[in-house]
Amino acid sequence: MTARFQSFDDSADPAANRPRVLAVRTELARRGLTGLVVPRADRYQNEYVPPSDERLAWLTGFTGSAGLALVLMDRAILFVDGRYTLQAAEQIEAGLFEIVHLADNPPDKWIETNLGPGQALGYDPWLHTADGAERLAKACATAGSTFTAVDDNPLDAVWINRPAPPLGPVRPHDLACAGETADAKLARVRAEIVKARADALVVSDPQALCWLFNIRGSDVPHTPIVLAFAIVPAEGRPTLYVDPRKLDGVRGVLTASAELRDPEAFAADLAALGARHRTVRLDPAAGADALQRIVGASGGTIARGRDPVAAMKATKNAAEIAGARAAHLRDGVALTRFLAWFDRTAPAGTLTEIDAVTALEDFRRDTGRLEDISFPTIAGSGPNGAIVHYRVTRRTNRTIRPGDLFLIDSGAQYRDGTTDVTRTVAVGAPTAEMRDRFTRVLIGHIAIARAVFPEGTTGAQLDSFARAALWRAGLDFDHGTGHGVGSYLSVHEGPARISKLGTVPLARGMILSNEPGYYKQDGFGIRIENLVLVSAGPEVAGAEKRLDAFETLTLAPIARRLVQPDLMRADDLAWLDAYHRGVSETLGPLVDDATRAWLDAATAPLTPA
Repeated sequence: MTARFQSFDDSADPAANRPRVLAVRTELARRGLTGLVVPRADRYQNEYVPPSDERLAWLTGFTGSAGLALVLMDRAILFVDGRYTLQAAEQIEAGLFEIVHLADNPPDKWIETNLGPGQALGYDPWLHTADGAERLAKACATAGSTFTAVDDNPLDAVWINRPAPPLGPVRPHDLACAGETADAKLARVRAEIVKARADALVVSDPQALCWLFNIRGSDVPHTPIVLAFAIVPAEGRPTLYVDPRKLDGVRGVLTASAELRDPEAFAADLAALGARHRTVRLDPAAGADALQRIVGASGGTIARGRDPVAAMKATKNAAEIAGARAAHLRDGVALTRFLAWFDRTAPAGTLTEIDAVTALEDFRRDTGRLEDISFPTIAGSGPNGAIVHYRVTRRTNRTIRPGDLFLIDSGAQYRDGTTDVTRTVAVGAPTAEMRDRFTRVLIGHIAIARAVFPEGTTGAQLDSFARAALWRAGLDFDHGTGHGVGSYLSVHEGPARISKLGTVPLARGMILSNEPGYYKQDGFGIRIENLVLVSAGPEVAGAEKRLDAFETLTLAPIARRLVQPDLMRADDLAWLDAYHRGVSETLGPLVDDATRAWLDAATAPLTPA
């Protein structure tokens, strides 16, 4: 069997990276620059980027979805967050890059204390948000150096055999799944533009653009987006800047709502807006710094503020919510069939991580509705499970052995919804330590699932709920508790999240992940993830604020063998039993007899009736 949507090739070639760093340094010297900032971003600020924009991976060998490199003449730094510290150390050539934790020592702080006076640090303004560029510029000023925008990227000048930009076809997104016409969405956006006292909005996030115009694409792996820009005026028709080669069969649909222009015309049209002294709404946290520079240089006024499309997109309508439930139902069937198969097969000690990834994709493909996976499946056994965003390759592929914990974090793209789910299971008998840690993670998961909170609560206010049981044992996890999830869009969607940095209020209709974890380096990893929908909470007599709560969407058993019931409160055990009862009653009639028998045992109550 071959997984259609995931490659197990290891693209990293550490021997190639030292010559590449040297080539970049030579180009910098030619331009009179003493350094270059290389983020993992494209001109749209995507998390996942096409091969033609994998600059960070090309330069460093690091393939994670978040990071930033700083190349100076005498040293090179790679900044990564807690998800990727182990992965980065394994992928890059020893001694070529220093690995620095993003949270402990962010790039701006590092620059302030390490850059010397008179140095010129170059950056590509298309690859940094306006906010990000301003932070780095301020840090350079503190160090007595300059932050210098380049017209063309020095790295691109030395990137030989760079892949061509993607030309994935644009597809209409069916109204039955979208739930609202593009014209209706545009009317709402125009009202927000007027409210912001702006003349136009630049839509630079492809997720927002695809949602707004009810289209989907295939320009980026696993995320069905179209790489394009749009300008939406407060009055009149919007303009969509998209490569015409992508438009076969959908041109007529799009011209009903927008003017179509070649992408090369975008910067000139944006400058023309500024030259007419228009006020342009830009999101400094999401849009490229280049956008702000173009408008400002041409004489326009910049109205800085959140892209209003982001909040609209994140708040799912009735059709999108119904689609999410349907997607999770079929995904739950596939995952439960996989878990039953895995429980029968893994104890033999012959199954590998790649075998598991391939099998799960096959079970999802059996639904007949799978469009893609929503991200490369994380399938880590034993010590590989402790690498938070581990991606198995043929080089790292490990045989799953009795005594291992096996963590599998996966998701699917269906036309009606996007899924993301993690389960951790024991192969054979788990140790007491494994059960203790798993149960503490489960207690945190249940605390989020059961949370009742006033309208307007932020993710930062809830994040500690997921950590309290771990904190009591002096433990923690080095990632957020939850991220937003799109509707047949990105599996990581803003603006809301459940984390220490989640300052955006949660709103009814948002879908987020609930995924606390624990990771013992060189030992094992644990994560339990369901997707949850922000819904109406209970009506409480005398309440002074409207209450919200979470509805769990994901349907799949949680490993009973790893639960230590005496660590749990009675109400938490009751939640787990009720969740399992719902999983069994919902999925039982939809699976084969062998899976049904396994499911009955996997969802049996932990507390006496």
